[in-house]
Amino acid sequence: MRLSTVILPVRRWSEGGRERWQRAEQLGFHTAYTYDHLTWRVPFRDGPWFGAVPTLTAAAATTSRLRLGTLVTSPNFRHPVPLAKDLITLDDLSDGRLTLGIGAGGSGFDATVLGGQPWTPRERADRFAEFVPLLHRLLTEDEVSAEGTYYTAHEARGLPGCVQRPRIPFTVAATGPRGLRLAARYGQSWVTTGEPGGKESGTPDATLATLARQTEALAKACAEAGRDPATIGRTLLTGLTSDRLLDSLDAFVDFAGRLDALGFDEIVVHWPLPGTRFEADETVFERIATEGLAQLGHDPTAQR
Repeated sequence: MRLSTVILPVRRWSEGGRERWQRAEQLGFHTAYTYDHLTWRVPFRDGPWFGAVPTLTAAAATTSRLRLGTLVTSPNFRHPVPLAKDLITLDDLSDGRLTLGIGAGGSGFDATVLGGQPWTPRERADRFAEFVPLLHRLLTEDEVSAEGTYYTAHEARGLPGCVQRPRIPFTVAATGPRGLRLAARYGQSWVTTGEPGGKESGTPDATLATLARQTEALAKACAEAGRDPATIGRTLLTGLTSDRLLDSLDAFVDFAGRLDALGFDEIVVHWPLPGTRFEADETVFERIATEGLAQLGHDPTAQR
C-alpha cells in the first residue's frame, strides 16, 4: 500500500507553494499530484490557480525523492504532441520521478474556456480512445506520424525519450467499459474517485460497494485484453465521495484497510485546504501520513 497526496495549485510559490511540496517529501508520501486544469470548479474558479506542468517542474527542482504527477491530464485543452514534449522534459528534470494521471476530461470550465461547445460523453470517449494510444507512441518512439479523426502528428520527434523506460507510467482514470479497456491496455495503474456525486448523497459503505463493482469491471477488461489483473495498480483518489478518512487516524486505518482488502494499492488524500471541501485538521493529516500505513501493517518507509 502506498499513500500519496494532491496539492492543489492555488498558492504562489513564494507564499507557501514550495513548502507544501517539500513537506510532502518530508512526510514520506509516495507521490504528490496536482490537478491539471486551466481553472476548476467553484470556489476555485475565481481564485488563484497555477499551471500543472510549471508547478511540477518547480517541485522537481525542490525535491529529490518524491514522485510527482497529474491527477489528471485530459484532452480538454491538451494535444498529444506538445504534451509529450513537456512530459519528456519533466521526466528528465525530475530524474524519472514523473507519473501521468490521464482521463477523458469533463464538461466543466476546461471544456468551454477555449470558446467551443462541451463535447458529448461519446465524443470525449472517442477522443480519449485516440489520445492515449498516440501519446503512448509519442513517448516510446523516436518519430511518429499519425492521422486520426481528432489528433494528427507529422514526423513528431520524441528524442531523447523518457528517462523511465519504455516511458513514464500512465495512471488511467476510467469507470466505463471503453475507458477501462484503455486502462487495461496502456495503464500501469488505474484511478477512480468512486461514485460521482457520492460526497453529497452517498455513504462510505456505498462507496466501497461501488469500488468493488469497478474493480470487477477492471478485472474483466484486463481478461479481455489478455492481461493479468494483478499487473495493474489500483488507486483511489479520496475526498470526492463520502469517505471521511481524514477525520481521524482511526477513520483512515478503518477505511484504508477495507480498500486494501479490495486490492487497492494506492490511496491519494488531498492536502488540507481551509474553507473548501478539503478542509481537515493538519495535525491529523500529518499523523495519517506518518503513522497510517504502519497501523495497517505496511512499512511506511518502503514507499520512499
